[in-house]
Amino acid sequence: MAQGTVQVTHSGTSRWRRRTGDYASLAAALEAASDGDILTLAPGTYRENLVVGRAVTLRGPEGSAGSVRLAPYDGVPLTVRASATVQDIHLEGQDSAAPALLVEDGTPELLDLRIVTRSAAGIEVRGAARPTVRRTTVDNPAGVGLAVLDGAGGVFEECEIVAAGQAGVSVSGGAHPRLERFRVHHASGAGISVSGENSGLEAIGCEVYEVKGAGVQVAARGAAHLTDSSVHRTTADGVTLDTDAVLTLSDCDIHDVPENAVDLRSRSVLTLTRSTVRRFGRNGLSVWDPGTRVDANQCEIHDSTGDYPAVWVSDGATAVLDSCRVHDVPDALFVLDRGSRVDVVDSDLAQVRNTAVSVSDGATVQLDDCRISHASTGAWFRDHGSGGTLASCTVDSVQTGVIVTRGADPAIERCVISSPSEAGFYVSAEGRGTFRGCRVTGSGGYGFHIMDGCRTTLNRCRTERCARGGYEFTDEGPVVEDCTSDESGTVSAGPEPRRTAAAAAQVAPQFGAVPAQATAAAVATEPAGSPATAAPAASARLSGDVLAELDGLVGLDSVKREVRALTDMIEVGRRRREAGLKAASVRRHLVFTGSPGTGKTTVARLYGEILASLGVLERGHLVEVSRVDLVGEHIGSTAIRTQEAFDRARGGVLFIDEAYALSPQDSGRDFGKEAIDTLVKLMEDHREAVVVIVAGYTAEMERFLATNPGVASRFSRTITFGDYSPGELLRIVEQQADEHEYRLGDGAAEAVLAYFTALPKGPSFGNGRSARQTFESMVERHAGRVAQLAEASTDDLTLLYADDLPVLS
Repeated sequence: MAQGTVQVTHSGTSRWRRRTGDYASLAAALEAASDGDILTLAPGTYRENLVVGRAVTLRGPEGSAGSVRLAPYDGVPLTVRASATVQDIHLEGQDSAAPALLVEDGTPELLDLRIVTRSAAGIEVRGAARPTVRRTTVDNPAGVGLAVLDGAGGVFEECEIVAAGQAGVSVSGGAHPRLERFRVHHASGAGISVSGENSGLEAIGCEVYEVKGAGVQVAARGAAHLTDSSVHRTTADGVTLDTDAVLTLSDCDIHDVPENAVDLRSRSVLTLTRSTVRRFGRNGLSVWDPGTRVDANQCEIHDSTGDYPAVWVSDGATAVLDSCRVHDVPDALFVLDRGSRVDVVDSDLAQVRNTAVSVSDGATVQLDDCRISHASTGAWFRDHGSGGTLASCTVDSVQTGVIVTRGADPAIERCVISSPSEAGFYVSAEGRGTFRGCRVTGSGGYGFHIMDGCRTTLNRCRTERCARGGYEFTDEGPVVEDCTSDESGTVSAGPEPRRTAAAAAQVAPQFGAVPAQATAAAVATEPAGSPATAAPAASARLSGDVLAELDGLVGLDSVKREVRALTDMIEVGRRRREAGLKAASVRRHLVFTGSPGTGKTTVARLYGEILASLGVLERGHLVEVSRVDLVGEHIGSTAIRTQEAFDRARGGVLFIDEAYALSPQDSGRDFGKEAIDTLVKLMEDHREAVVVIVAGYTAEMERFLATNPGVASRFSRTITFGDYSPGELLRIVEQQADEHEYRLGDGAAEAVLAYFTALPKGPSFGNGRSARQTFESMVERHAGRVAQLAEASTDDLTLLYADDLPVLS
């Protein structure tokens, strides 16, 4: 068969049919052919616009895949209007207003096609057409990969969109295609887009990736059902639903998405079953607006790469999580706004850096038989109108189990809090709440800590092995009914601590309905003028011991003098109050300035211990944060994070490293100011509860304080940490060596001193950190040297020499 010709063959036996033969053009061959005929195209390029209107077979020669090119200069290269078969043809289009392959009617089979084009669409299926398309690829960087519209359908198996200038697959106008083992990648719009009433898509075993947009987009009453499919490596949200969209994901995997893994709003409905959402930059599930709903069953959401809650439900939306796992995320579940509701059943929330469940602005949650573990806060009901129920849940290995603040009123029933480092249940700022049949075991602080003015009810609750006591509340405390304690709260060394109604509960571990007033007689009177702060815990060191450790630090002479002067002022003030004299008010908040590695964090820790030993702070623990811990990336999240950090530091020191980063010079709409404003208010409202230390480079901190006078007015003094001298760095190395049972050999001390003298002291110089790194390098080089010895003496194993020093660059 000559190149560029078309051979028509007919399988029938009727002698009068004379169509078999070669034709010089496609048009001539089609004109001669009838239903059932086979048109075999010789290798070559055909510049015709082919319209197939009969049930014929159009194919390239066997064994020469890709040798037939249909490439007209404009218009539609191939239009199919019948139940024909087209196989092994390469289509090329150049018309940006027309598709490369148009299927308008019938149930054709399109097999092994290669479409490389710059058209409006690679394949367009419309009207009554129901094609079966198999093993076909579309490369169309100028338009849509596959467009199915106007009520069309069809089955697309093992096909691939390798490039699209718009959506990879677009379904609209009531169309209903089915995709099986279909791949979409390198699209410049959504990977798969379904829109319009009665439009629908079913996808099985499909993959969408490397798209410059959303992976799957369903909108405007469209519907889709994806099974055993994956969406990953998008530039926008993984899946988006908008305006009455409906989507079902079964056994799907959505991962490596820089924005929301799934975002839905405007009355959309999502059903997730046995699906995984992982490695997402914003929310795993982002659910907005009244009527919007998510139902997730046996799903897993984990490994967030950003700083956002894994599940965000707001503006009146609802969600149900049943038998799900959420783990390794900054926050697990945030529910905001009146009308928003989330029901969580038999699910696990674990490895949460901040808050597992946060409820605010009038939202509601219902948690039944859930397990929360390894979080900063188990559940936080934040404000008036926020509430719901936690029933038969366990909370384990958290800082605080449940927090209730600012008028929130949840019901907590039959819940167990195990091993919280601070408190099992903490209610403050006029929080409310009803706690029935709850238990706290192994708390590092109190079991139930109820602050003044909180109208809380405790019924049949129990505490066990709580370090600071089972129940802590004051005269205006909660109503307590049939609660018990094992009396194992520790008693402070030294002067007897102030006893409250909670202390009375510890003395009588089994008591009936006891309003706070009934225990008033059991409350010991504080000495006149004594500060309303808790006595130091039994494990707290004496101030002299802590000051001795401070004095043992290398260098920092001016720092030590400043801290001692401040400590002396606080101690004398305490003694004057005990003597009934007026005491000067001492502002305890500090500014630390200086280069990295100069001991600021260490001194902050010791300062907290000193204040605890003097009874100024309850615990004296250190909570270290920086900008990333305080500043969120959406409205409202910064205040929440700052409040959380402040609450973790209650009774201790909040140390904010590189505080100047909260107020960048080119701040614009930066949320750092919100953190500063929130912090200033908290320092004013809770001035006795937390000591705040802000730290950073000297020049940057001076600018920070100058541009934020509200912050500067809260700090009593600035302590400057100077760089270490070479001699002091040598002493740090010697201390490290002694601590790890090494010694400096002959000439090593002089070599280390010379090394630090020559070491460049630029902006990246680490001071004490550099000294420790130098020691670690010496140990590593020493190990490499000694490992070569057949036998090593004690001196060989312990002596460090000048040759062990790292080489200066």
